[in-house]
Amino acid sequence: MTNSGPAAPGMLLIISGPSGVGKTTITHHVERELCGVFSVSVTTRPQTHKDTQGQDYDFVDRTEFERRQRAGELLEWAEVFGHCYGTPRLPVEQAIFEGHLVILEIDVEGAVLVKQQILDAFALFVLPPSEQVLLHRLRHRQREGEEIIQRRFAKAKLEIERAHTCGVYDAFVVNDQLEQASAEAVELVCQERAGRGQGARTS
Repeated sequence: MTNSGPAAPGMLLIISGPSGVGKTTITHHVERELCGVFSVSVTTRPQTHKDTQGQDYDFVDRTEFERRQRAGELLEWAEVFGHCYGTPRLPVEQAIFEGHLVILEIDVEGAVLVKQQILDAFALFVLPPSEQVLLHRLRHRQREGEEIIQRRFAKAKLEIERAHTCGVYDAFVVNDQLEQASAEAVELVCQERAGRGQGARTS
């Protein structure tokens, strides 16, 4: 297991990528290798019997969600299929202050919002080796019909274009071979944290 060392400072890591690119698998690999912690999102989605309050999500009603939004308690938020999801500000800032690697797996627009508020967040974007490989992966999941797959594919192409032009991402990782891409993501994060730790010791 890779270890970033006891002197590694706290850091916010953003990982993004289109549907089907393998970003969640890479994110969990980084979490395991570097003892990262996930931010627990707040949501208005109804809690199911499989969900644990405060562990899977912080479940709230829309009134409470909107109150937190207005009060500036969320780093970013979005509405997806009628339900709101957001990243609480205070737990993220506290974990960074305590020296943890805090991981957010969010989309490009969420990353833009977070970087406007936490300027030294480190952002990675996971790319497919080609558009056709991505389309094949979306189909291979066998979760959805062709119409929905084509909608996801069209959205993915727009998201990749936005990621290249928004100026938010510090590095891009091409997921051709999953094991290699996961190792590259870990190495990039280690290098970034080591550089920040060195800067702190010499300042």
